[in-house]
Amino acid sequence: MARLRNIVILTGSGISAESGVATFRDKDGIWAKYNYRDVATPEGFAANPDLVHSFYNDRRRKLPSVEPNAAHFALAELEAGLEKNGGQLTLVTQNVDDLHERAGSQNILHMHGELNKSVCVHCGDVAQCTSDLSLEMKCAACGRPGGMRPYVVWFGEMPRFMEEAMDAILSADLFVSIGTSGSVYPAAGFAGEARAAGVAAMELNLEPSENAHVFSDSRYGPATKIVPEWARELLQRDI
Repeated sequence: MARLRNIVILTGSGISAESGVATFRDKDGIWAKYNYRDVATPEGFAANPDLVHSFYNDRRRKLPSVEPNAAHFALAELEAGLEKNGGQLTLVTQNVDDLHERAGSQNILHMHGELNKSVCVHCGDVAQCTSDLSLEMKCAACGRPGGMRPYVVWFGEMPRFMEEAMDAILSADLFVSIGTSGSVYPAAGFAGEARAAGVAAMELNLEPSENAHVFSDSRYGPATKIVPEWARELLQRDI
């Protein structure tokens, strides 16, 4: 097998599920309990900002109580191993949690934003935020109240870092999707873009995703089992 120098990994909520972070689209997931239109759209925020703040404040408060799992740590170790040998791992995540960072990953693109950050709709300032947000809170940068919102990409908004993610995929030796449903675009289209560019694409998932047919290789099972096994295999060979 040819040497792997550049790997791009897309992660979804499935990689954090075993840490206790709720998924979205499973039968018992977040969208089974909330209408996404009410809490995860610009229109929902305009109609009832208190509800939206309550939803995200609750998720932010719970974040410190969950820990990175073996899959998160395996990806951090793989990144370090690649870099040691002159390669690079680009981690593109749909997750808004900070578990990749806490596991030690460095090169991360949060395409759906970050729960521990806020953004001011008035001036666009982005700041670290580990406490509750409210409608009354003033922006530390511009001083105006009423404009603080979670730094999270909502339905109908453009994901972040799309250009950087596509550049990394098109120059990669391997694209890997971990813990995703394969139903949320544009991320669900990454595998197809990779294959069209001649980049091998692999799926690591609990079960086949909606776009499983696109991948040239796959492994199925709990993320905490299959991700460390796969990463260990790469580290044990001359990557």
